Amino acid sequence: MRMRNGGQVLVQSLQALGASKAFGVPGESYLAVLDALHDTQGQLDFILCRNEGGAAFMASAYGKLTGTPGICMVTRGPGATNASIGVHTAMQDSSPMILFVGQVGTDMKGREAFQELDYRAVFGTMAKWAVEIDQVDRIPEILARAWVTATTGRPGPVVIALPEDMLTTLTDTPPLTKPAKITEAAPAPETITETLSLLASAQRPLILMGGANWTDAGRAALQHFAEASDIPVLAAFRFQDQFDNHSPAFTGEAGVGMLPHAKALIRDADVILAINVRFGEMTTDGYTLLSVPNAAQHLIHVHGSDREIGKIYQPVLGIHAGPNAFARALTPVQGAWADWRSNARAAFGASFNAPAQPSPVDMVAVTAHLREILPEDVILTNGAGNFTVWPNKFFKFGKEARLLAPQSGAMGYGVPAAIAAKVAYPARRVVCFAGDGDFQMNCQELATAAQAGAQPIILIVNNGIYGTIRAHQERHYPARVSGTTMVNPDFAALARAYGFHGERVERTEDFAAAFAHALASDTGAVLDLNVSPEAITPRQTLSQMRAAAQAANP
Repeated sequence: MRMRNGGQVLVQSLQALGASKAFGVPGESYLAVLDALHDTQGQLDFILCRNEGGAAFMASAYGKLTGTPGICMVTRGPGATNASIGVHTAMQDSSPMILFVGQVGTDMKGREAFQELDYRAVFGTMAKWAVEIDQVDRIPEILARAWVTATTGRPGPVVIALPEDMLTTLTDTPPLTKPAKITEAAPAPETITETLSLLASAQRPLILMGGANWTDAGRAALQHFAEASDIPVLAAFRFQDQFDNHSPAFTGEAGVGMLPHAKALIRDADVILAINVRFGEMTTDGYTLLSVPNAAQHLIHVHGSDREIGKIYQPVLGIHAGPNAFARALTPVQGAWADWRSNARAAFGASFNAPAQPSPVDMVAVTAHLREILPEDVILTNGAGNFTVWPNKFFKFGKEARLLAPQSGAMGYGVPAAIAAKVAYPARRVVCFAGDGDFQMNCQELATAAQAGAQPIILIVNNGIYGTIRAHQERHYPARVSGTTMVNPDFAALARAYGFHGERVERTEDFAAAFAHALASDTGAVLDLNVSPEAITPRQTLSQMRAAAQAANP
């Protein structure tokens, strides 16, 4: 029998499962894994990152984009706690991810040794599963279970702690040779019959869709059903890329900053078919659009995880089934709701007609230009902040376009996500929207991008403030600015220092030429957009917020 150390078994098992990329920051706690990765270059590549938070964001985004677990490797203690932001994001995004964390040797556990953590305690409520390997022979077993756990039901992150001696100990246990094949749960025929009956009896039906594990065929089947049945479709928070926005059935996103027509669709619907939705705060407008636990609307809840059905809302019909199998089983229904759908579609179209912004660079004009020139398979990314309204509410995602945006509201996600997207799909156009505060959370990962040859285009919406918090200040404590004004560096010069094309855009009319320069750059680009803090939202200025708050509380 061939002897291998635990690090070799782990790496070879990951290869067998299908992993081809791993994101991380090196640490002495998993040297044996790094040594095994020396022999897998070109097959399982280690993407060297600059901070564990950035690495974990990349793994989370990679999992969301590809449907296979994003792999992240970090060292014990500080490495793990830095990476926790990516674990939290992967959980709220329902993204498959596996975080490997170095751990002190088993002979030192429980003594608060150097950088020791109890990973089950730290990640137990943050991850889908947290486990520590305490027998080298069980590495293949645990990896196989982790892969299935991360990808099935409601996908999510798994954390595996690796005691140092488990990686250096020799074993004759062979690595994995192939992944398990898990068939998607299909709906029982009688549940399809009941679903169609409930929809056919409706006056104002609505399809609310989102979540992970969609296939192209599943999405196409749902689109065919919605269009043939003339039923409006809303996407759950930041899942608008999962349904063709050009379809006459698509009516918008139920997410942060929800537009009035989207709220009305949920509130006024009498039957809601919710597919793959976990009913988060943003999609329900703070759980106000549907009463908890029994909604006034007749709710049909379909999910691949039985733990999501009835977790918040008690459905009139709960169906434990994968989204694709369920969508394929649907047949069109008919009803007198054509105006209900067409009015919602018209309101969605009208939402793009925002006024010109009081800003040197007008983001309404910028996004209109991008809608015209970006390719059909573009990947957009963003972190958190008021600026996210531009990629989230002013872009129409076709069948091939993707959006990587954190449901956790994590600042700093956009840049690492864009890098991960270029790692996964080097030939596709990737554009990141970042606020100036958001960008500075992980701007050091430009070095990762340059080293990996995975350089996206980054648009910095630079207004000199933490915009979301300033808006809240003006609404609740008008004219009392505290802790939200930033002094920023020269972002274009910083980009050039990292090998990117860097350019400052002072006026709206300069944007088209600057973006053409970005498209022509072989080394990615950072465009620093001069945006006024007054243009805090598309339809209300900062001064108007302040005046309204002062008038309400003189």
